[in-house]
Amino acid sequence: MPGVFPLGTEKSGTGDTEDSTRKRRRGLAVSTLLATVAWPAAALAQQVEAALVHPFSMTTGEVIQLSLFLGITGAAMLSAILLIRERTRTAAENVELRGRVAELDSAVQRSDALLNLRDQRILVWFGDTRKPELVGTLAEAPEDRATFLAFGRWLTPRSAAQIERAIADLREQRQAFDLVIETTKGSLLEIQGRSAANNVAVKFISLAQARREHAELRLEYQQLRRDHDNLLGLLHSIPTPVWLRGPEGRLSWVNKAYADAVEAPDALAATSEGLELFGTGAREQIARDHLSSPIFAGGLSTVIGGDRRVFAVTDYAGREGSAGFAHDISDAEAARTEHQRTLRGHAETLDRLNTAVAIFDASQDLRFYNRAFQKLWELDAGFLDSNPDNTLLLDRLRSEGKLAEQPEWRRWKENLLSAYRSVEPLEDIWHLPDGQTLRVVGNPQADGGVTWVFENLTEKISLESRYNTAVRVQGVTLDNLAEGVAVFGSDGRVRLSNPAFASLWGLPEDLVQAGTHISAIRAACQSLTRFNPWSDLAAAATGFDEERRDGRGQVELNNGNILSYAVVHLPNGQLMTTFFDVTDSVNVERMLKERNEALERTDRLKNDFIQHVSYELRSPLTNIIGFAELLGQETAGPLNQRQRDYVEHIASSSSELETIVDDIIDLATVDAGMMELSVSEVPIERIVHSAAEVVTERMREHGIALEIDLRNAPATFHADENRVRQILINLLNNAANFAPDNSVVKLVCERDAAGLAFSVHDDGPGIPPDVLDGIFRRFEPRANGGRRRGAGLGLSIVKSFVGLHHGSVEFQTDKGCGTTVICRFPMAPEGIRAAAE
Repeated sequence: MPGVFPLGTEKSGTGDTEDSTRKRRRGLAVSTLLATVAWPAAALAQQVEAALVHPFSMTTGEVIQLSLFLGITGAAMLSAILLIRERTRTAAENVELRGRVAELDSAVQRSDALLNLRDQRILVWFGDTRKPELVGTLAEAPEDRATFLAFGRWLTPRSAAQIERAIADLREQRQAFDLVIETTKGSLLEIQGRSAANNVAVKFISLAQARREHAELRLEYQQLRRDHDNLLGLLHSIPTPVWLRGPEGRLSWVNKAYADAVEAPDALAATSEGLELFGTGAREQIARDHLSSPIFAGGLSTVIGGDRRVFAVTDYAGREGSAGFAHDISDAEAARTEHQRTLRGHAETLDRLNTAVAIFDASQDLRFYNRAFQKLWELDAGFLDSNPDNTLLLDRLRSEGKLAEQPEWRRWKENLLSAYRSVEPLEDIWHLPDGQTLRVVGNPQADGGVTWVFENLTEKISLESRYNTAVRVQGVTLDNLAEGVAVFGSDGRVRLSNPAFASLWGLPEDLVQAGTHISAIRAACQSLTRFNPWSDLAAAATGFDEERRDGRGQVELNNGNILSYAVVHLPNGQLMTTFFDVTDSVNVERMLKERNEALERTDRLKNDFIQHVSYELRSPLTNIIGFAELLGQETAGPLNQRQRDYVEHIASSSSELETIVDDIIDLATVDAGMMELSVSEVPIERIVHSAAEVVTERMREHGIALEIDLRNAPATFHADENRVRQILINLLNNAANFAPDNSVVKLVCERDAAGLAFSVHDDGPGIPPDVLDGIFRRFEPRANGGRRRGAGLGLSIVKSFVGLHHGSVEFQTDKGCGTTVICRFPMAPEGIRAAAE
């Protein structure tokens, strides 16, 4: 029916709006209303006609019916008019919608045609769906969906990894991409990835020849780019300086090693500042060589890090610039020089040997010979310097009659030259026509050559005969020695003995003859001494101990004689015993020991006396100092000037005496092993200035300046602060005593290899060698040009306290050059002993 939408059209009319739907529903409602009121229309018409004929004959009900009929008729007419207008408008809309649907169908068909073109394939993800839609065909790709999505099966591994990373970035980060990938068959594909709204599409396009060439160039560019980056990374990582220069000769690129060599912060700074590795002369030399050849190769030197280094430089000059690198060969040059020096040293050593040596290479050519070789065969140097081969040398020696004639010369020579094919040394004895006997050793070398050693045994044979004569002479000598000698074999029997052996022990001569067992001698000597050593000697001669130890000892005979003996193990299991009468020397030694013990007892007595007196002096000395201070304060009444001078003199003398007593007590404590150090972290500057304040007034009296140098000293070190302060005061007092008036005393503190060193220098007369030997002896005051004599304890205190810190004291002195005392301390002493030994 006209104006009614077919069902199929209604479904396909995707452009149908909600307003059109409401209007169609309203038209259906009006039609239904008209259908419900159409059935009484005839009856109402009859009533109207009757009313017109008889206008005054109508009843009230008829009037109502007539009014109702007229109202319904008017409404129906109005509805019909509206319905007609609505149908007209709806028909126009349907025509428009059909045209739009036709356009959309055409667009869909065009899209399908475009999507299904050959040589391209598209993957589309709609929204958040995991499985993509696949459209299109591609000859280079598999048709099967699963196989197509498994990129690793039909793409190269690098391309598969590349496309998977790109698709992941596209879906997760909406990052578009354009790639060129390669299949396992060598085909190239262009891949484009784009995103729109919630959809993601990846298109695979087969390339035409021109685009294929473009893609190949692009792929090649990518490969070159990667290779370029890898090459730059490699050049930056190697320790060899590398550089590139532009057409004008300026640096355009350098690697990290170049930047480090020229001390630039980075490679960019080195190029921008034009920092050159080599000097102007070296660069000019490279430029001159480039005029004749594009490649420069040579050795150049430059200074890096304060050291001169040698480089093997290779520089290539092209039309648009140059490139070069410098390989550090300083170590190789040093090794080559050392190798050449070693070779020269070996050659010089071999040249000084009396044994003839000749070295032949793998071609059997002579490469080295020493003077002994030339002298042995009496060959001219020109022939030997021509590097003759071994065969020619043997033939010449034979022709000149210097080798003995052999029954089969050829076979003998072949056997000799087999050393070049052997792995073991070859050894032979040659008897020369002139009477010499040679021991010939051919030692094969790793490079195929052979080193021939010609040892002249003529003198050795002569020595053997002379040796036999010497043995007989030595036998006579042993018989006339004052020292008793007896040699026993491994079976314990006498091999030889001299008359002095029997004389020293008072044995009969027939008892010590060759073949007598050592047990018989032990029994004979049993009654001659209280402590018989022959039991140990017999055990040493007949024992089976693997570690045979020599020994020494003494034995005192019953007649008062004292014998010193020695046990010496000889080769072949033999044992030699020697006995020497040391009665006189032992008596002298005993006398000296007794004297030494007496001196030690005297020294101990002296120390005990000093310690006792020192402690007994402290009490009255303290009283004297206290009363002197009271008198000086005039608490007991006023003093005149002379009395004040006396009191001051008493106070100063008492202070000096108290210092001496304290030093004596400290030394006694050290000697007794009871002094303990209180080790802590000591500020060096504070302790130095504290010690300087004590001696400043004394130095000022004589115009002596004190110069303190702490520039190279650390801030602190670990020691006993009071003892170190006492050491410095004694050193400064000693220097002030010997320094000339108006001179300078220098106190220096610095680090050294042993730890920390304090040195005090004065310009005094120096210390004579005879005085220097006993410089640390106590109670030996040494004036030696000093202003006053002391108790001689200052340097003894210094040595004892420094020794407690595991340090050392050193003197540097010479006549007219003054004296320097150096005290060395460890920075952090370990295992501080409680007292000095």
